[in-house]
Order: sequence, then C-alpha cells, then structure tokens
Amino acid sequence: MDEILRQLGELLLAAIPTVVVFVMLFFAYKLIVHKPLVAVLEARRARTQGAVEKANADIAAAEARTAEYEQRLREARLSIFKKLEARRQQWLQARAAAVAEARAAAEARVKAARASLAQDVEQAKVTLQAESETLASQIIRTVLKPALAAQFPVAGGRQS
Repeated sequence: MDEILRQLGELLLAAIPTVVVFVMLFFAYKLIVHKPLVAVLEARRARTQGAVEKANADIAAAEARTAEYEQRLREARLSIFKKLEARRQQWLQARAAAVAEARAAAEARVKAARASLAQDVEQAKVTLQAESETLASQIIRTVLKPALAAQFPVAGGRQS
C-alpha cells in the first residue's frame, strides 16, 4: 500500500505543473477571451435591442401617420360629399324654382286663355242673340208674308 501511496504522491506532484498551467490558462482565457467576448455580446444585444425598440418606435410612428392620413382622407371625403350635397340641393332648389315659375306661367296662360274664352263666349252669345233676332224677323217675314198678303190684298191686284 505504501507503494500505491508513493505512486499517488508522485502522480500528484507531476500534476502540479499541469494544474498551474490549467489555472493560468483559465485566468488568461477569462482575461483575454471571455471578458471581451461578453462585452461584445452585451454590446450586440444592446444594439439589437435598441434596433428592435427603434423599429417598434418607427412602426408606431408609421401607424400614427397612417391613422392621421386616414383621418384626413375621411375628412376630405366628407367635405367632398358635403359639397356635392350642397350642389345637389342648389340644383334641386333651382329646379323647384324653375318648375314653380313654369307652373305660374302655365297658370297665367290658362287664366288668360279662360278669360279670352269667356270673352269669346260672351261675344258669341251677343252675336247669336243679334243673329237670332234677325233670323227670327226673317222667319216671321217669310212665314207671315204669304199669310199677310192673303189677308191684305194689294190694291189693283186680282183675287181669285
């Protein structure tokens, strides 16, 4: 067993330089590679996170501008529709005024025509009255002339 312990001691003694070199390499790795690598990774993460946050901010700004443009577009459309409606109302009012004017003119012509017709009717009545009296006189003369001639013979005439 002594032999095993002696060999174990020699093995440990021979391992000391390896352990020292390992520890030195570990600290050298930490100092030379690990710290700069961690710093680079943190900077990269910060830049990536910053870029993501900037992208999110840009997206939010773009959405805000889009919403603003859409609102302006809606307002412009509403303005156009209001102007079109106002024009349509003006057109309807002008049309209604023209219709009312035409109706009034037509009513005036109808009244004038009725008045003219009434005047023509009165003139016709007067003319017919005068003509009826003349015709009545002629009819009476024509019908009564032979009867009067028979009743009152003309002097120097023959009687049969």
